[in-house]
Amino acid sequence: MGGNGGGGANAEKRPNELLGSWFVRSGWSKGELARQVNRRARQLGANHISTDTSRVRRWLDGENPREPIPRILSELFSERFGCVVSIEDLGLRTARQAPSTTGVDLPWTAPQTVALLGEFSRSDLMLARRGFLGTSLALSAGPALIEPMQRWLVPAPPAPRPEPASVPSTRSRGRLSRPELDLLESTTVMFRQWDAQCGGGLRRKAVVGQLHEVTDLLQEPQPEATTRKLFKVAAELAELAGWMSYDVGLQPTAQKYFVLALHAAKEAGDRPLGSYILSSMSRQMIHLGRPEDALELIHLAQYGSRDCASPRTQSMLYAMEARAYANMGQPGKCKRAVRMAEDTFTDADDWDEPDPDWIRFFSEAELYAENSHSFRDLAYVAGRSPAYASMAEPLMRRAVELFAQDTEHQRSYALNLIGMATVHLLQREPEQSAVFADRAMTVAKNVRSERVNTRIRKTVDTAARDFGDIAAVVDLTDKLAVELPETAAAV
Repeated sequence: MGGNGGGGANAEKRPNELLGSWFVRSGWSKGELARQVNRRARQLGANHISTDTSRVRRWLDGENPREPIPRILSELFSERFGCVVSIEDLGLRTARQAPSTTGVDLPWTAPQTVALLGEFSRSDLMLARRGFLGTSLALSAGPALIEPMQRWLVPAPPAPRPEPASVPSTRSRGRLSRPELDLLESTTVMFRQWDAQCGGGLRRKAVVGQLHEVTDLLQEPQPEATTRKLFKVAAELAELAGWMSYDVGLQPTAQKYFVLALHAAKEAGDRPLGSYILSSMSRQMIHLGRPEDALELIHLAQYGSRDCASPRTQSMLYAMEARAYANMGQPGKCKRAVRMAEDTFTDADDWDEPDPDWIRFFSEAELYAENSHSFRDLAYVAGRSPAYASMAEPLMRRAVELFAQDTEHQRSYALNLIGMATVHLLQREPEQSAVFADRAMTVAKNVRSERVNTRIRKTVDTAARDFGDIAAVVDLTDKLAVELPETAAAV
C-alpha cells in the first residue's frame, strides 16, 4: 500500500470530522469508498494506489493521505453531492499548503499556481448551473486587490521544481513535442477568435477545459523551456476564461481567473502578457465602478512592461488609463492619456517583432472606440456634458464604420453601436439613438454576451426615461421586450 501514507501520522493526530461528515452523508461503506478511489486512481494512471478499508479508517481517524488521493476524494464527493466539495472542505490540506481558492492574495510560486489553476478550473467545469462558483467567491477591491498584485513585480528567487507526486503521466516520460506545443498555442488563438466573434457565453467551458488539461501537463516533468511555454499557454487561457466569465456576468469568477493568469504569466517570464492581464482586470474595475483601482492596475501594468511591451500594447494601456481618468472625472489627465494612446499607436506598424496574438485585437477601430468611450464617460461624469459628447461622436462614428467591415469582432461592433446610441442620447437626439440601438440589438442576437445585452437594456431604459413620448423610443422599447428578453446567460 505504498504511496497511500500521509504526513499526519503522529501523536497529535485527531479524527477528521469534516471528512467523516461527508463520508456519513454519502451513504458509502469504507470498502465502497476504497474501491472507488482505486478505480479513479487507475483511470488517472496512478497505478501505485491500492486502498482498502483499513486505510479509509485511518483517513477518518486523522491521517493525511498524499496526493493524488485528496484530489480523487474531492472529485468523488463532488460528483456524489452534485456540488463542489474542495480538498479543504474534506479537511485534507494543512495551513502551510496551498490556500483556499477564495481570495486573491496567493503565493507567487510555481507549484502553488499550478495547484490552484487545476483546482479552480476543475471546480468550474463541475458547475451544473450558472454562477455556482460566483456564489462561493467574493470580489476583492482596494488595497486587498492592489497590494497582492504589486508582488507581480517582485523578483522571486529561483525555486526548485521537484517532480510532483500527483498523477504519473501516461505519456512516455511526460515530454511534450514541439508540434504538440504548437497545437496548444494555435488552439488558444482559435478560442480567442471564437470569443471575439460569438461572445463569452458560447465557448467558455471549452476554454476552461483546455486550461485544466494544460495544468495537468504542468504537473508532469518537463524541460524548463517547455514548462515556461506551458505557463504562457496557461496564462493566456486563464485570462481568456476570465474575460469570458466577465462577459457573461460572473464577476468574482472572472477576477479569480485574472489573478491566476497573472501568476502564470510571471512563471512564464512574460511581462507584456502580464500587463495585458492587468489591463483586463482594470477594465473589470471600471465596469464595477472602481476607477481608482483600475488606474492603480494600469499604472502597475505600465511600470512592469515599460521596457519590453510593443507600441500596440503600450497604446492599449494608455487608452485604458484614459478610461480610468475619465471615470474619475479628471479631463486633463484623460485627454493627455488619449493623446499618448494615439501617438504611440502610430509606431505599431514599425515595430520590429510581430505582436503576440493576444494584443492583435487592438486595431485602429479599437483605438477609436476606447478613446471615444473615454470622452463619453467624461460626459456622464460631468453631468451629461454636451461638449464631451461632441468630442466622443466623431471617434465613435469612425469606430462603428471600421467594425462594420470586421466580421471577426462582432461583439465589439455591438458595443460600439450601443456607444453611438448613448452619445446621441447625451446630445438629446433620441431618434438617432434609437437607430443605433436597433442595429445593436440585431447584432446582439448572434453574440452570446450578457455584457452586450445589459448595455442595450440600460441604454433603452435611459431613452425611455428621458424620451418616453418619442415614437421611435416607444417602438424600440417594445422590440427589446420581444427580441432580447432577460434570460440567464449560458456558460
